Amino acid sequence: MRILGLDFGDRRIGVAVSDELEITAQAIGVIERRGRRRDLEELEKIIDKYNVEKIIVGYPLRLDGTAGIQCSKVDRFIEDLVSVFPLPVIRWDESLTTFEAEELLKEAKVGLKKRKKLVDKIAAGMILQSYLDFQRKKDMS
Repeated sequence: MRILGLDFGDRRIGVAVSDELEITAQAIGVIERRGRRRDLEELEKIIDKYNVEKIIVGYPLRLDGTAGIQCSKVDRFIEDLVSVFPLPVIRWDESLTTFEAEELLKEAKVGLKKRKKLVDKIAAGMILQSYLDFQRKKDMS
């Protein structure tokens, strides 16, 4: 089974998919937001291409675990996903993933312009990898 990981933002949606064994996440791209219908059409192409069976959406909790400012926007996005795709959609804490992705790109000396294009994609990969690692540890116990 493949799992789709999404980092939802106001301007872009970072996209990652798992391998079929659900061990690793690969950041595959970014969807430039152009409206609800177009965004969902782009996601449908990805879901079909990779035979996705589950969607993980980064959920922007604060460090204290309470809902962050963006949570209501993510909740509306998740409602859209659920209304269109007959797949389980799971909220997953994305605390600090964008910050960590930015730092990783800075350390790699990626320029600011290119960094802006890559950060959402990398954050999606980090969100999905965190979920996969958690599931694997849970299954081992």
